[in-house]
Amino acid sequence: MSEIGNTIRLTAAQAMVRWLAAQRNEDGARFIAGVWAIFGHGNVAGLGEALEGAGDSLPTWRGQNEQTMAHAAIAYAKAKARRQAMCVTSSIGPGATNMVTAAALAHVNRLPLLLVPGDVFANRRPDPVLQQVEDFTDGTVSANDCFRPVSRYFDRIARPEQLLTALPRAMRVMTDPAECGPVTLAFCQDVQVEAYDWPASFFEERVWRIRRPEPDAGELAEIASLVRSARAPVIVCGGGVIYSGAQAALSQFAERHGIPVVETQAGKSALPQAHELNFGAAGVDGAASANQLCEAADLVIGVGTRFQDFTTGSWTLFQAPGRRLVSLNVQPYDAAKHGAVSLVADARVGLERLSAALGDHRSNWFDPARRSAWLAQVDAHCAAPDGASVNSLPTDAQVIGAVQRASGPQTTVLCAAGTMPGALKLLWQASAGGYHMEYGYSCMGYELAGALGTRMAMPDREIVCFTGDGSYMMANSELATAVMMRVPFTVVLTDNRGFGCINRLQAASGGEPFNNLYRDCQGMAEPEIDFVAHAASMGAHAEKVDGIAALEAAVRAARGRDRPSVIVIDTDPAPGPGEAGGGHWWDVAVPEAPRSAKGEAALASYGDNRARQNLVD
Repeated sequence: MSEIGNTIRLTAAQAMVRWLAAQRNEDGARFIAGVWAIFGHGNVAGLGEALEGAGDSLPTWRGQNEQTMAHAAIAYAKAKARRQAMCVTSSIGPGATNMVTAAALAHVNRLPLLLVPGDVFANRRPDPVLQQVEDFTDGTVSANDCFRPVSRYFDRIARPEQLLTALPRAMRVMTDPAECGPVTLAFCQDVQVEAYDWPASFFEERVWRIRRPEPDAGELAEIASLVRSARAPVIVCGGGVIYSGAQAALSQFAERHGIPVVETQAGKSALPQAHELNFGAAGVDGAASANQLCEAADLVIGVGTRFQDFTTGSWTLFQAPGRRLVSLNVQPYDAAKHGAVSLVADARVGLERLSAALGDHRSNWFDPARRSAWLAQVDAHCAAPDGASVNSLPTDAQVIGAVQRASGPQTTVLCAAGTMPGALKLLWQASAGGYHMEYGYSCMGYELAGALGTRMAMPDREIVCFTGDGSYMMANSELATAVMMRVPFTVVLTDNRGFGCINRLQAASGGEPFNNLYRDCQGMAEPEIDFVAHAASMGAHAEKVDGIAALEAAVRAARGRDRPSVIVIDTDPAPGPGEAGGGHWWDVAVPEAPRSAKGEAALASYGDNRARQNLVD
């Protein structure tokens, strides 16, 4: 590095690293908290050298797999409510394409993530370079073009000075509440090491403020009128409430105007379950108390939600004659879905302005007893088995109950795929901020890496990660990273010997058990997997418990360890969370040429439910 006048001579990689280290959020913290890196020939000589020189000004961590490193980064950004993010870099080829799944996950969940995969030589002198994917008709294509449909912003850095525009554009996207999502800067490996005389001003510290758009006066007046005239309004709380920091505004709005609140996966824990107006989860994996409100509501007020099919029961949940849909969302694309009357604004500002427009108007149309009755039902469903219980193996609900009883107000539970997401949304009684679910992409393998990233973001909270045996087998290597970094969290590994959730869906769709539980797989014996030995071999504290009481004790004992704890428990794959009395239909297409009476019944039921779909007002 040399400084001449008002310029600084750096390689392109050194410039990227120095610039990222100077970008701050409104709290004064680095927006990019650090970089996850696995080096290869496409980034080791360029970004690797630059990151080594940066030291603590931009920390670097090494994971075991590019996808799961990115999952840890995404979980960190989610836990930070998008106020901070992380960068992930890989070499070209398989290292880069390993991250495409994570990019899709961040894209669906509207979470900031900076991906910097190495790319081919811009000068093309050694073409084809090792791991280069060649297009016979387009010389500009590389494997990194796979990132285009799953990135909010994509750029290929083929000259050093392109960073002068690409980096600010990347930060704009990651800090824009409406456009937020993953950014991919494919960085040609020869360009990474090229030197350039950079303007010194380029590296001055900059603060990126996350804007709070005000609502349009006309939209606000229209929606205030709809709320005043509604007989039975209900609020659907989405993840945008949390990202906006609108939890207090939501609570005050609901209390002042007497409107009950139901939750999505992303919005759960914006209001603690103990709040008297929190009627629980809505939709396919919803509570009876919440779904009864939704079915009767003549005005559905979505706040920060995408209205995903699980939330809406595939658009069969909201059945009141003449019901209207309102959507308060910072992203116009989401605000206009399914004929909704839009209020395009920041969630916190929008709720505050709408409340002011409503004045002292109150609704109070609901029966509070339904909420208390549902919570009593949850307690019974999640209770520890007694001596008269007939199940030889515990259910997922009983496992959830054990962890709930062993946890405190500083516990955050985390999950991503399988049975547990629906069961947790339905049954877990979250404290404020006590719920972290990746369910926009429902990505198996997110869980352990997600727990690592979440604990890095929330070092003062106890993180309990629920994962099934299927997800654990799919991606477990960042457990070793967490051990080496001494990042503690608790893993509750429920072993039902296969994909129990999809096995139940297969049966509900009229199919026969096939290829989901190991016992129904062709050419396979029952598994002989020792999860305890596996987790212990990576340095985690690991144990297998033989019942609910032992599970409770193990969760309590894990608190205070300086490394991950893995608790394995065998569970029954048959019962689903809907047996607690909640739940709603989900549109999963069934064969129109059934081969059995069970298939014919499933097809008839599917037709009946399809007729109930109310897609557009």
